[in-house]
Amino acid sequence: MRLFHFSDDPTIDRFEPRPVRVPSNRPAGREWLNGPLVWAIDDAHQMLYLFPRDCPRILAWATPRSSVADRTRWLGPGEPRAVAFVETAWIDRLRSAVIHRYELPAATFRSLEDAGMWVSEAPVLPLGRVTLAGLDGELARHGVDLRIVDSLAPLTALWNSSLQVSGVRLRNSLTWRPAPA
Repeated sequence: MRLFHFSDDPTIDRFEPRPVRVPSNRPAGREWLNGPLVWAIDDAHQMLYLFPRDCPRILAWATPRSSVADRTRWLGPGEPRAVAFVETAWIDRLRSAVIHRYELPAATFRSLEDAGMWVSEAPVLPLGRVTLAGLDGELARHGVDLRIVDSLAPLTALWNSSLQVSGVRLRNSLTWRPAPA
């Protein structure tokens, strides 16, 4: 298994556990996820982080339980692995951004059983770093269909679909107000 951490900082030689910048309301017994941790994403879900750090986005992909109707409505023709929705205001930043993908050893990480997220309570030394530019091209190489929209707000219905959905940095959206159901 391969784990990654994405950053705009090319100089990280050691990841120290730290609390999240914006704490979330967590279910009882999961409050510790706001505490000091090193976060990583598995190889299959790295598509969620092929964006500038603060870019608000919604990604959706089919699972074996996804209906044909939802696949047709949201993914469209061509069977993309996933679709990524980004607001028009962010497209130039997405295309010009440079980010760094750090590969991390899996030894101290545990899975959250949620969209490929893993956490470590111990410091982590990266195995290597790759610089990524042309992120729209990176998304395409990972089978992700990039869709530019004026507003993410109409996409709240995705959370009521049979697709797997992830919203990242939605608080940075110019148009997002509702919380996912």
